[in-house]
Amino acid sequence: MALTFDYKVRDQKGQLVEGALDGDSVDLVVRRLREMGYLPVSVKPRSKTQVNLKADLNIPGITDRVKLSVLATATRQLSSMVDSGLSLVRALSVMVTQVENKQLAKVFNEVRMDAEQGLPFSQALSKHPKIFDDLYIAMVRAGETAGTLDVVLGQLATTMENRASINRKVKSAMTYPAVVGTVMLVIITAMIVFIVPIFKKIFASLGGAKLPTPTLIVIDISDTIASIWGLLVLAVIIVLIIVFVKWKNGPGKRTWDGFKLRFPVFGPLMHKVAMSRFSSSFASLVGSGVPILQSLDITSDTAGNQVVADVLQEAKEAVRQGRSIAEPFAKHEDVIPNLVTQMVEVGEKAGSLEAMLMKVAEFYDGEVEVTVNSLASLLEPMMTVVMGAMVGVMVVSLYLPMFDYVKHVPTS
Repeated sequence: MALTFDYKVRDQKGQLVEGALDGDSVDLVVRRLREMGYLPVSVKPRSKTQVNLKADLNIPGITDRVKLSVLATATRQLSSMVDSGLSLVRALSVMVTQVENKQLAKVFNEVRMDAEQGLPFSQALSKHPKIFDDLYIAMVRAGETAGTLDVVLGQLATTMENRASINRKVKSAMTYPAVVGTVMLVIITAMIVFIVPIFKKIFASLGGAKLPTPTLIVIDISDTIASIWGLLVLAVIIVLIIVFVKWKNGPGKRTWDGFKLRFPVFGPLMHKVAMSRFSSSFASLVGSGVPILQSLDITSDTAGNQVVADVLQEAKEAVRQGRSIAEPFAKHEDVIPNLVTQMVEVGEKAGSLEAMLMKVAEFYDGEVEVTVNSLASLLEPMMTVVMGAMVGVMVVSLYLPMFDYVKHVPTS
């Protein structure tokens, strides 16, 4: 039975590449790696416990999901192997054995079989739209046509790595308020459901004295949640959430995406992310030799924001009519900042559109990082104060009757 070996090797450019291969022995795996054009650094058999654990944790629909960072790493390895002189079919065969994500390994195997039958690589990839988007397929097709597949795959890997990095930064900005908000909701709900009824009994034992308004409001909320009305309110909230999700992903998508760009605090971050994604994708397509019209079409499909996509489609029509890309951009300064428009205009006139777009992408990547750091320093104390204030209001509301009762208790 073949064993799985984890390896570290250097490619012909001296870059460190990590992966896994199946083989009967270390010597055979080392020989195979050298045949692939690699210089082995270390080859170690993977322990059975590690293999079994990964197999046990393979949950369909969760672990089979292909993350952007995983696809970027696989694309980088595929680029290195093609650049080392391996045939595409041979490189795909290696990817099937070394990719740990089972879904991606399965897809690479199907692509390999299609390639063996003479199907173009880009056409084989297009059979798996859930893994490879239009941007990926268009750049691969351009690389095949120009005979620069290894270069294009490297550019694709860089683009996806940058996008994955941006996604991680945005998630880190969203995580703290989401966690604190959830904790706040749990604490308040627990107090209303479990603590307030206890205090209600205590208040009743005080002789039915008139309770302060804040205390009555808290008790009414607790009684509502504990009654059938609470279930009805919960059901209405769930229905509204479902309707909202369908609306924002359907007829209301453009309205919602426009609102996201103007949303307080997070709006500027979403806008910068959209600009970074647009400029890096557009630059990669143009640099790979994809025609401008097709590049604009693909970029609008992968923009991630319908408002930005609409402006890109307008730019596509302008180019079709012989006008510049910058012209329609200038009409939508609220969507495409003036900086981007000017850089695109300079790039068009100087014949260096790709270089200008890459500078825009680098600028907004830096802006995203600065904004994320600023949000973190702003939101942490703000959320802490809000949570403390809400809990404080609850506690004071419950103890107000106690203070009144103490005032009216006769002293001996």
